Amino acid sequence: MDFKEVIEKRRSTRKFEERPVDRATAERLMQAALTAPSARNTRSTRIIATDDRDTIVRMASMRDYGSAFVKNAPLVFIVAGDTAACDLWVDNAAIAATILQLAAVDEGLASCWVHVNGRPHLKEDPSAGTAEQYLRGFVDLPEGWRILCLVAAGYAASAPAPLPEHDDSGSMGWL
Repeated sequence: MDFKEVIEKRRSTRKFEERPVDRATAERLMQAALTAPSARNTRSTRIIATDDRDTIVRMASMRDYGSAFVKNAPLVFIVAGDTAACDLWVDNAAIAATILQLAAVDEGLASCWVHVNGRPHLKEDPSAGTAEQYLRGFVDLPEGWRILCLVAAGYAASAPAPLPEHDDSGSMGWL
């Protein structure tokens, strides 16, 4: 698949087949993501994958909105940054998560980014903490690592519709 086709096929997919993703494929996705550019080549991004059903179901409850679909994903990646390695860990991790999603398309998979950083666990109850604090309650991460997002991945349950036409003329230009 050429790059333009990968770009055109990438969609946020929230419905997956029950079919598992083999670990070799998951490792290729992580390796691709870790080739992403990073500020001053600090390579501060850290990625952990899980295909453990119980863990994935718990992850889906990290927020009371926008994350429930994760419970049906056969594979979930935690995309984090090592704050000791770089103050621009968010930017580095975002680039890596994007590369991971593009690599998933190239492997015949679908994915969806689920934001963690700065998001509340319960939207109407700030005292319930953050999505990241909830995840840290059962995911063992080293001190100094911060979670940017989860990327749910798997085989799409249906073919996504192409992007609708959009007038991007006001979104780009020349100086």
